[in-house]
Amino acid sequence: MRAGVTLAILMAMTSMAFAGGGFEIVIPGRVGVPIIINGVDASYAVVEGDWGLGKGTHVQPTIYGGRYIDSVPQVGHYYPSAGHLPGYGRLEIEPPPGRRLPPPAESYHQSWSAQSAPLPAQSNVPVDPPAIIYAPQDPRHPDFRPRRPQNLR
Repeated sequence: MRAGVTLAILMAMTSMAFAGGGFEIVIPGRVGVPIIINGVDASYAVVEGDWGLGKGTHVQPTIYGGRYIDSVPQVGHYYPSAGHLPGYGRLEIEPPPGRRLPPPAESYHQSWSAQSAPLPAQSNVPVDPPAIIYAPQDPRHPDFRPRRPQNLR
């Protein structure tokens, strides 16, 4: 009886692991902000494919109902130095060459600086320095010289 219940629980848990292979409907988090997947606006579209950060592989997603977004929009250009008026948009008015110039602007200067806090006064050698600890000597080492005992007073 216990083995049957355990087997049923294991089968139910493994079937949940295979449940992520379907499709997803993409709903943007903010109105007016599109969700772009590989140059396609996938807002309110159906996306099919096993992809994302939680998956070990990357499969090209299939997007149903999305629309293509041009990453570099094809717009006309207007260069005033060429002397041509634009076909649409604002009307450029070139001032006459002998016009009266406006008064020059007043000078403006701004600066920033940063510095560290002053350091505290340096102290001299400590009154009670720490004891010197000698490293142990290995008698098997070729440079070993036995240390003479110091006179203890």
